[in-house]
Amino acid sequence: MSKTIAMMQPYLFPYLGYFQLIAASDLFVLGDDLQYVKEGWINRNRILVGGEPKFITFPLKKDCHTLNINQRHMCDNIQDELSRIIRTISLSYSRAPFAKTVLPWLEQVLRYPQSNLARYAENALRETCDYLHITTPVIRASDLTLPPPIDHQDRVIQTMKVLGGKTYVNPIGGRSLYCFDYFMSHGMQLRFHRIDTIEYKQLKQPFVANLSIIDVLMLNSVEQIRQMLSRFSLLES
Repeated sequence: MSKTIAMMQPYLFPYLGYFQLIAASDLFVLGDDLQYVKEGWINRNRILVGGEPKFITFPLKKDCHTLNINQRHMCDNIQDELSRIIRTISLSYSRAPFAKTVLPWLEQVLRYPQSNLARYAENALRETCDYLHITTPVIRASDLTLPPPIDHQDRVIQTMKVLGGKTYVNPIGGRSLYCFDYFMSHGMQLRFHRIDTIEYKQLKQPFVANLSIIDVLMLNSVEQIRQMLSRFSLLES
């Protein structure tokens, strides 16, 4: 049974720390049945455009704001929007050292024929993990058929029990959402992931941190990125 488990919403091309979290886990759970958050990080992220951080956004169909991520869909003209996104990335990173390798791969991932937001993001995450040789198994929370949770903390506890988890790892930004003693009362440990200060040569200075993994891929080799994957801390309190 798995021991260390992490769980996050399926984000589209998230920052490096997201992939550190996957690589540091024995099992990673995609929270595809969590509620979609407008103007969050699920269907948008930042890249460098003209040396400045700019959002690239994957437009969705207009729908009820209470729907879950796996109930949302891409807009009807998503192929046109993808062409625009690909053009923006291509122009912005045309001089990047690994553009010739990354751009064809990235376009193939972006053109994945799936309108469901959760499935589309899941495929992009899996493809990126394969590209970076991250072998952690990834599963969907919606496949676990868990009972309705009392709150976010109980949802994690339920997931851990079903999967046999002993240690739950959460990004450090969520410290206020979880209680160490509560996890201990269920025989589990709680840890918080904190990415180290990581800088690499970007196309222009000053360095902009925590951009989309697209920026990292364009400017670093797979070997360099794999070294970055281990540059984090797991905090116990």
